[in-house]
Amino acid sequence: MWLMRHVWSAGTLALDDRGPVIEGPAVLFEIARVSRDDPILERHGDPERLALYSRKFSEEAVVPPFKYSYGARIKGQLRWAADLLRLKPYSKSAWISLTEPGEAYDAVPCLVGLAFRIRQDALVMTASFRSQNAYTSYLNYVPLADVHARMARTLRMERGPMRVFVDVPHLYLADSTQVLTIMRRPVPRQRTAARRYPQAPSARP
Repeated sequence: MWLMRHVWSAGTLALDDRGPVIEGPAVLFEIARVSRDDPILERHGDPERLALYSRKFSEEAVVPPFKYSYGARIKGQLRWAADLLRLKPYSKSAWISLTEPGEAYDAVPCLVGLAFRIRQDALVMTASFRSQNAYTSYLNYVPLADVHARMARTLRMERGPMRVFVDVPHLYLADSTQVLTIMRRPVPRQRTAARRYPQAPSARP
């Protein structure tokens, strides 16, 4: 919900292949823990779409209607990152890329990279998005939490927070009614807590 409010309050109108959008300033924030039974997701989430997106992250084959598989792009790279962190637990180099040279213009993934770091005896994960629909962002965060948990189990350590960077957070005007319905509801006590990092002085609030 916070990301939707950010885009709605600080964004400007722009164009997209799917129609007009509101584009917000880039953001970096931290989620303490993503939970599938978060009260907001239980009330407003789409279980069928969430199951579909979970397959996109877990299966190597491309799942229609998607044009690429995060599962295929992540496979193998997690082992490399885990080996690096076992060798150098202090490392800042455990980054994996989810893009490929010469991507088809209509198949460039929204999630472009994942980073893993061990800090304070816990595994911190950073997800970098070139673009993200704030209305449906949970469809990525929940499967990413599964990736994070799997990596933590591999390294036999606790899972720390998930940091998220979004270069172009946006909302489609076609979703305005649903977005306003969600934002008008009081925010319940929730298990998915987010902490926003301060922006540079030149950035918009």
